Amino acid sequence: MNMMMISDECRMAVETVRRFVQGKVQPLEMEVERLGNIPPEKLAALKQEAIALGLYALNMPEEVGGGGLSTLDMCLVEEQLGQTSDALIRRIFGQVYPMLMACSPAQREKYLLPTVKGEKICAMAITEPGAGSDAASISTTARLENGQWVLNGTKHFISDGDIADYVIVMALNDAEKRARGGITLFLVDRDTPGFSVARTQPMMGHRGYGHAELVFSDCRIPQDAVLGEVGGGFKLIMQSVSAIRLGHIGARCVGMAQRVLEMMRQHAATRKQFGSPIGDYQMIQKMIADSAIEIFAARSMVLDCARDIDLGLDPRDKVSMIKVFASEMLGKVADRGIQVFGGYGFTKELPLERIYRDARVTRIYDGTSEIHRMLVARSVIKNGLSI
Repeated sequence: MNMMMISDECRMAVETVRRFVQGKVQPLEMEVERLGNIPPEKLAALKQEAIALGLYALNMPEEVGGGGLSTLDMCLVEEQLGQTSDALIRRIFGQVYPMLMACSPAQREKYLLPTVKGEKICAMAITEPGAGSDAASISTTARLENGQWVLNGTKHFISDGDIADYVIVMALNDAEKRARGGITLFLVDRDTPGFSVARTQPMMGHRGYGHAELVFSDCRIPQDAVLGEVGGGFKLIMQSVSAIRLGHIGARCVGMAQRVLEMMRQHAATRKQFGSPIGDYQMIQKMIADSAIEIFAARSMVLDCARDIDLGLDPRDKVSMIKVFASEMLGKVADRGIQVFGGYGFTKELPLERIYRDARVTRIYDGTSEIHRMLVARSVIKNGLSI
């Protein structure tokens, strides 16, 4: 998109994020990879700087202290965020889930506003050992007993579950209704009896933050701990998930792929073999050209869908297409980047091997490529291609 086509406010936000990511955040990546965590003193300084610049919780409405960006503007920002690691994005720029806007007035004061200010960390607990892409098949239960909700079950792969101040838990309150009114979201504080972190699960990529297994064993929470309405949890999740997938996966994949392409471009121009820059050779040119074409296609898809969301149109089919295309595009671009750099690309001295590992999971979380292809196919068979 031509930057002249967006608002001055958005242009400034994008440029500020770009400078901040490249100048302050990217230099921390190798240290985070080596340590497996973000040095607390460095994190605190960068987080406070991001808050001071107005870069924290940009996705949330202004009325609660967020950036108030439109979906389109947020996707342009997410491209820049995508040029660094997920751990650093979460800690420095905030991971604030839009379903928190369903908080009651009391919950806003306790949970929403402190999270938007960066004073509290929230984790989203949906995935279970037996329920991944099929979120409606969860087995964690919630029953109302003597004026309290009692939760029982296990969640896993929960990002930040080991350090979160509170967790949004999706649980089954009516086994017959399930997604049609039988699933509820609950706000559960970290120190609630019956709630524990069983372990953190080491991952192939996305180092720097925990992926926890959470256990709820007769975990008793107040009756007013419901987020939204009883039975309305699945609907509330679905109302938020499209924008989350579009930005966190679609736009960030574009941003990361752009970073790889720029590295490829510079290397192809300066690395010489057989007396010529490797960029003079057609097979290298093909990898660069294919990457540029696919990035352009993915970016166009993301921005087109973002406009639809801002216009109030149903984005689900497009989001599924983008989830598949952008995640697989990033995997291919990262692989080409390593190939262009040869042996250097395989070392830990460059960010390419980290990007290669981090890219792999984008085809899995928030619905696998196979699930989203199935959703697209079903929609096309039923309704035709209406994009």
